[in-house]
Amino acid sequence: MAERLAAAAALRAAAAPSRTSPSGRRAGPSNSAFFPSSSSSSPALRHVSLRAAPSQKAKAAGRGRLVRCMAAASDAAQLKAAREDIRELLNTTHCHPILVRLGWHDSGTYDRNIKDWPERGGANGSLRFDVELKHGANAGLVNALKLVQPIKDKYPSITYADLFQLASATAIEEAGGPKLPMKYGRVDVTGPEQCPPEGKLPDAGPKAPADHLRAVFYRMGLDDKEIVALSGAHTLGRSRPERSGWGKSETKYTKNGPGAPGGQSWTAEWLKFDNSYFKEIKEKRDQDLLVLPTDAALFEDPTFKDYAEKYAADQEAFFEDYAEAHAKLSSLGAKFDPAEGFSLDD
Repeated sequence: MAERLAAAAALRAAAAPSRTSPSGRRAGPSNSAFFPSSSSSSPALRHVSLRAAPSQKAKAAGRGRLVRCMAAASDAAQLKAAREDIRELLNTTHCHPILVRLGWHDSGTYDRNIKDWPERGGANGSLRFDVELKHGANAGLVNALKLVQPIKDKYPSITYADLFQLASATAIEEAGGPKLPMKYGRVDVTGPEQCPPEGKLPDAGPKAPADHLRAVFYRMGLDDKEIVALSGAHTLGRSRPERSGWGKSETKYTKNGPGAPGGQSWTAEWLKFDNSYFKEIKEKRDQDLLVLPTDAALFEDPTFKDYAEKYAADQEAFFEDYAEAHAKLSSLGAKFDPAEGFSLDD
């Protein structure tokens, strides 16, 4: 009996470290930077602790790899899981257009003439703050944030900057568009004081539309081909006059939804990503389809017109150029951790 009691006591002593708080082992500075208000009882830290110590064998074989993953801005496994949730969200709410816009407007503030991050703008998650959501060009995007916030809550080890770009890219692909060569690992800004000033995004109706488009997109380091290719994303979505001041309150294409009815679309099938935007602008056959001054400029400016004509005739060429331009826009100005970023499809 004495021997059995001694053995039991020895086993209890050996097992005692396993009862140490997981957050005491793993809640390092790199995590607290991403979850500044976390405590040892928070879901975020509980999740990281469970992922960090799956087994003695895994710890022995891959400790360095796990530490590097935890130090990255976003966890790749959580991003992949979030992508599946975004696909389900798209299938149930038909929110493709507003998610594309969310990603674009977070990244489209980049200024290549400013070297410091985050002052230079770009995809950094700043659009989650009210001060930026209230910019005139971002009218209605609070609804996009409400759609993706539950996904962010579910997967706390991803950044807003990555989530916004993941949602945008997934929306393009799920609508029938090309596979986008995206990379992830974007770092978030930490407070509203780091939001860009208003006025960085394109205006729909400037006095000189082609000049305006060049001024905005050249500032980001994009060229004429990329301007026209990116404009083709207007094949998705509608303009609502109560938000943008442009378009009809409803048309034969939008009066019954899907989603909330109303607005004026650029194309008849405004949840399908294809090259019909260029075809419709070129023909201008249907008064129920929207053509903004910046849309018309694509067939009025000689250089823009060469690309617009090409894309109207060749959807494959449009898809190829769009995929490259979208991925470039999503990365310009962003700060990546790891510095080279990472793909979800490797």
